Amino acid sequence: MSTKTDSVKLYKVRKLISELASKEGRGTELVSLYVPPKKPIHEVISNLREEWGTAGNIKSDTTRTHVQDALTKAMQRLKLYRSAPETGLVMFSGALPTNGLGSEVVNLYEIVPPKPVMAYLYQCDDHFHLEWLKDMLREEKVYGILSVDASEAGLGILSGDRLEIEDLVTSGVAGKTRKGGQSARRYERAREMELTYYFHRVGDHATRVFIDGAKVTGMIVGGPGPTKEEFLKGGYLHYELKNKVLVVLDTSYSGREGVRELVEKASDTLKDVRLVEEKKLVQKFLSEVNRPGGFAVYALPRVMEALQKANAEVVLVSDDLDTLRLDARCRKCGTVKTEVTPASAKVQHKQEMLSEPCKSCGSTDYDMSEKDIVDILEETAFQVGSKVEVISSGTEEGNMFRTFGGLAAILRYRVG
Repeated sequence: MSTKTDSVKLYKVRKLISELASKEGRGTELVSLYVPPKKPIHEVISNLREEWGTAGNIKSDTTRTHVQDALTKAMQRLKLYRSAPETGLVMFSGALPTNGLGSEVVNLYEIVPPKPVMAYLYQCDDHFHLEWLKDMLREEKVYGILSVDASEAGLGILSGDRLEIEDLVTSGVAGKTRKGGQSARRYERAREMELTYYFHRVGDHATRVFIDGAKVTGMIVGGPGPTKEEFLKGGYLHYELKNKVLVVLDTSYSGREGVRELVEKASDTLKDVRLVEEKKLVQKFLSEVNRPGGFAVYALPRVMEALQKANAEVVLVSDDLDTLRLDARCRKCGTVKTEVTPASAKVQHKQEMLSEPCKSCGSTDYDMSEKDIVDILEETAFQVGSKVEVISSGTEEGNMFRTFGGLAAILRYRVG
């Protein structure tokens, strides 16, 4: 079971952006560094060394120290690389307060980006420059979904793991009459005029949503009955959009439900879209977990057990799980105690772990560390040839998956 999107990498980038977006330095002392894949690491270190020397001219002792410390930390980290990774490297380094002014600690954040870094950038500012990283999260493929019949039309935008219903258009056109004679012909002519006006409105809305707004790269059109073909053949859809129509499908519904149905029915055409990948993964899990003796488990203890036994084919984790593993290592005897906790309860659990004496030697002197549960799952999965997939919590399938605690595994073989 393989998918094309590296959802864990995207999850890490999004989490880093969220974490760093609100960070502010006291002055222009936060370093942002973007290294293209072919840029020699020794050149980057040399550039930073020059910047370190230039920073010696900063008048403020505190700012000068913070900038030079941030650059030193970045250079030390870069020395661990023989060459830049395949997509380049992004680093953020700077002195950030831990408890108000004067409590600054130099932190370094690094990430291998999901797409190649296009140009070298060094920037020292009062904030981290995240805009280039954000640009990498923008989906290259954006699909317009148009579901239309004689009564209503739904317009949706599908991009990555998000499907947004952007517009709904109702026709107000009455159904066909069963009466005969002249009145029937007049009725039909009036109905055709109303339908033509409605088609023009749908076309205008499609232009606004799919060209002026999202600039879609492909179109999926569908609906019940022959109305969709009449709409397309009548030239009501802007020629740019008509040229982007990938497939026309029959559906049971139009409007909002029709848009969702189209995404489902066009899964072969949309196979590279993350939302479709996630739908298949969650549906596979649900079919297994609801079947007696099915190849699926959920909740952290059973998922970790499946990984440790090399029985997890793919681990599914919700992007809003926000769970950490805390480790307290006794400085006296080296004993480690571990606790898994929601990030919101991290401080309380840390205090409790630090105040509880070591069971081996009675000391209360610990080194604390924390790790995102997704990182732990990924490391364990890599060792046994399994894959981790992060599932968006903002989708219909994502919401269904969350009812199982947001963590599950599809197994390689049935557990006895």
